[in-house]
Amino acid sequence: MSEEEKKKPAAKAKKEKPPAVEDKPFPEFIENHYIPAVKKALEEQGITDLDVALVKAKFPPSLQIAEDCWQVTGSWEGGARKFNIYFPQEDIKGPKFFSWAANGTQPSAIEGFLGDERRITLDLLVFGVVQRLNAQKWLALN
Repeated sequence: MSEEEKKKPAAKAKKEKPPAVEDKPFPEFIENHYIPAVKKALEEQGITDLDVALVKAKFPPSLQIAEDCWQVTGSWEGGARKFNIYFPQEDIKGPKFFSWAANGTQPSAIEGFLGDERRITLDLLVFGVVQRLNAQKWLALN
């Protein structure tokens, strides 16, 4: 081996990719990424008085499930329109459920939310909320 070959610098180590936002701890992902993205997407749809929060609370009373779970709650029009996304396992990749209610009523049904998706991303979670609210004819551009 010649002197020049010995002095050749080692190949640069591959830069590690930062973890995807979806891999962050659940509360951090929801509060720092998901809630701001949902607010932005719904504001773009014409909702101006949106309040979105992460809370730990019980399922709707009509379901008769006693345990608490993490929920993203959203409301606007002075609370006249509300939605909840339930995360029973504190994991965006686990089961998720959706409910909605209008005019101060309790949700009468809860349905699966993005259950068929293999890879859950921030964009997909935001799209799912917009799609569900659009199906209710609750968005201004509908």
